[in-house]
Amino acid sequence: MLVTPAVDAALPHAVFGADEPLDAAGRRAAERAGAHAAAWLRTHAPAYAAPSVRCRQTADALGLAAEPEAELADWDLGRWRGRVLEELAATEGEAVRAWLTDPAAAPHGGESLLQLRGRVGVWLDALTGPAVPPDPADRTGMTDPAGPAVPTGPAWPPAPSAANGTPARHVVAVAEPAAVRAAVVHALDLPSAAFWRLDVPALTGTELTGRAGRWSLRCGVPLTWDSDAERAAGS
Repeated sequence: MLVTPAVDAALPHAVFGADEPLDAAGRRAAERAGAHAAAWLRTHAPAYAAPSVRCRQTADALGLAAEPEAELADWDLGRWRGRVLEELAATEGEAVRAWLTDPAAAPHGGESLLQLRGRVGVWLDALTGPAVPPDPADRTGMTDPAGPAVPTGPAWPPAPSAANGTPARHVVAVAEPAAVRAAVVHALDLPSAAFWRLDVPALTGTELTGRAGRWSLRCGVPLTWDSDAERAAGS
């Protein structure tokens, strides 16, 4: 379970790499979510948190004894950190266009989208063991020029155990939204451009179940839902 942190309502969301402490409203929201979801959220162990202040504070407010995990950090946008997209589009239009269209581009001097995807993917796959070779019947010859093949067949079923036959690990991690989006793209073998089409609201859970190479997804689960039955029903 990947959980996105609470946000400071006064902070513009377009500021790259902002790492401010939660304001009072954000902390209260995280504490309410933690109290509401305690019965199932804290059954996941171990717990991790990205190194940002807001992720660590959110983990604390949720009641998680989270270990720091650098691989779940926000996208490193180099010299663009602290700047606003609209400003960059006006002053560095070509660089921004390259960043938005080429997953290997890093005009800011930080990580490319491919590097972000790879970093998070390594962490995700390490939770469950080596990848399972894909079934050719579930895939086409179409490929992302900068990424893996695109699955178009029926969804793979979740695997009940890790690759070595032992029970799968149950983990909860408070991760930056960019890391959660990268995890979904990696887990589902989506083309890298799909990253830009994903949205993960604050204080929601993204559930990836299965094992490396065969993941199933449930995204955007509010932490305020009352029970597993309600979450499963989508109500």
